[in-house]
This record gives sequence, C-alpha cells and structure tokens, in this order.
Amino acid sequence: MDLSYGPEYEAFRATLRAFLDANKERAPRAGIGVAGGSNESGLVAWQKLLIEHGYAARTIPKQYGGFGAEPDILLRVILDEEFARAGVSPGVGGQGPDMLVPTLLEHGSEAQKQRWIGPTIRGETIWCQGYSEPNAGSDLANVQTRAAEDGADFVINGQKIWTTTAHLSQMMFGLIRTEPGETKHGGLSYLLIPMDTPGIEVRPLGTMTGRAEFNEVFFTDVRVPQSSVVGRRGEGWKIANTTLKHERNMLASSGMLETAFARLVELMKSETRDGRRAIDDPVLRDRLARLEARVIAAKYHSLRMLTCSIKKEPPGALGTPAGCAGLVTKLSGCELSHQIAALAIDAMGELGTLYDGSKHLRAFGAWQFQYMFSLGLIIGGGTAQIQKAA
Repeated sequence: MDLSYGPEYEAFRATLRAFLDANKERAPRAGIGVAGGSNESGLVAWQKLLIEHGYAARTIPKQYGGFGAEPDILLRVILDEEFARAGVSPGVGGQGPDMLVPTLLEHGSEAQKQRWIGPTIRGETIWCQGYSEPNAGSDLANVQTRAAEDGADFVINGQKIWTTTAHLSQMMFGLIRTEPGETKHGGLSYLLIPMDTPGIEVRPLGTMTGRAEFNEVFFTDVRVPQSSVVGRRGEGWKIANTTLKHERNMLASSGMLETAFARLVELMKSETRDGRRAIDDPVLRDRLARLEARVIAAKYHSLRMLTCSIKKEPPGALGTPAGCAGLVTKLSGCELSHQIAALAIDAMGELGTLYDGSKHLRAFGAWQFQYMFSLGLIIGGGTAQIQKAA
C-alpha cells in the first residue's frame, strides 16, 4: 500500500529534507525559539532563512513580511515531520508569532498588521500576554486592571501576574477593563502596550525550575494611545478568546510532542539500567509504547482540527464545536508532554534526579526542566480542570 502523499508533496519533502541536512550545523537545536528565546543561538538569522524559503511564516501574507503561500494541510504536516526528524528548531515561536499574529490577522487594523506582524515573525519583537491577575485566573473575565480615558489616551492602573517572558519582552498584548458600567465580559478591551512605557514595573517570579519564567507586572498611571485597542472597545473578551484558541494549540503542538518523543526514544536506546538498555526493560518499553500511541493520536487530532479550520467547519461528524477540540488538544498535549519527561527521568535511573549543574546531567538537564515546567503548563493557559469542565 502506498502511503506517500503523492509526487508533488514528496518532491517538497525531498527539497525540505535536503535544505535541513545542508543547514543542520547552523540551525538552532529543537526547542530553541519558544517564548523568550527568539534571540538565542542565531535564531533570528535562522528564522530569516526559513521565511525566505517558505519554511516559516509560510501562510503569512507577503505584505506583512511572510512567505505568502496558500494554506495546504499536507505541506504543514510535512514541515512538522521533517523538522522533528532533523531535530532542529522550526523557527521563532511563542506568544508573539503563534498567538498574537493570527489574532491580528483576524481582528487587527491594517496599521496594526503593518506595524507588528513583520517584526514579530522575524523574532525582532518579543511579546508577553497580560491576561491573568491575582483574582482573575480561571475566572479571566474578572480582570480588574483598568484604563481610564484621558483625551486620546488611556491611563492604565492595576496588576498582572504569571506573565511569561515579561522581563524579556518589548510589547504586551493585554486584557484591560476600559468600559465602566458594562457587564463583566462586555467591559474589556484588548490593548497593545509597549513594555518600556513609564509606570510599568516587572518583578520576576521564581519557579520550581530554579528560573524566573513568570513575572508580576504592575501598572501605575501607564499612558497608551486609544489606537492601541485591537478591534473595538469592549470586544476584548471575544478577541482574547481568539488568542486563547491559538495558545492552546501552541502549548500542545503535535510537532513538539513528536520531537520530544523522538528524543525520548534515543535516550532510552543509550541509557542503561542494570547492564541493559532502558528500552529493553519491559516495564519501561510498555510505557513508551503507550506514549507513542498517544503522540500519534494527538497528531491526527491536530490534523482533523487543521482540516476543519481550512474548511471553516466544526470538527467531528456530529458537529462538535471547534473550541472543544482545542480544549482536548491543550488538556491531553500538556499532560502528555509531562509524562514523556517523566519516563525520560525514570529511564535515567538515579541520574534522573540530578539537576542544575551536576557534571552527570544528560542533555544539560533539559528533561528535568521539561518535567517541572510542563507541570506548570497543565495549569497555565486554562487548568486541566477548566478544560474538562468546558
């Protein structure tokens, strides 16, 4: 049985594979490019090269700095497969390219698209997400950070928390209460806020990883123009949910899961326990097989969602709402990422407990970091309980 995608697609695969093989030495490793890593390991230069060849920002219109190709499901699948196979970064990712850019394409003004999409997809502008507050996490519509009108400007006062990469970012897209007297959901607006604006204070929050990926952000009489609103005033809840849809897909990318699983298989082939390879241990191998089945299921669930998004149809023969499919992606993907890291740690035996500077670390402690950080992702972007309840 021929399982190839056909001559046209396999020709694209061959060209892409040749490109990746030829540039593997200059390419950042897989995992570089998410969140605040857009200036690490030559990623900006790598991203520029990928866009030129149509391997990144592929369907972003040319007038906004992208490659300008038409959406094609199979080409997207081939890109994911080949970058995972090569073990190299697929380019700049994170909150700006993966969450804000598609939101701007759907809701932004022409001026906002022209100003922000190009620098964002090139990795020149890093963004953070100003949603959560001390009393507005799972109940996101309870946002209390307020913006008062002052002429053509807003003056913002309040606080955000769990703001990933705020300490590295030049810009924030945030959910701010701008309409006093409106309903809880109807009084919010979606604003683009420069992080160097006077009155913004960023305080890092340490996590169990030993690093400070998250932050508190305080606003004291922060002045931004009303033209910073994406869409219309009071439409912030709708626009924020567009971003959340893309966030859920980003946090549980099937391509990232495939890459992590491939790294796990290689680890289990090289690590030994009691004189034999970890992959030859029947208990560990059974766990590996179960994880592989779930990774494959996640991939085909993502393909179904991609097909439905292009056809503008809800996924599922029974008309399941598209939002529910996204909740499944986020719920299962984040838990799966955590479990892949857990098996890697168990496969390393006593070395799996080491972290932060030991000379016996494998992969510079990446598995231990993923284990702890992915536990946080089960909470971030909407907790597992919220995904199930929705």
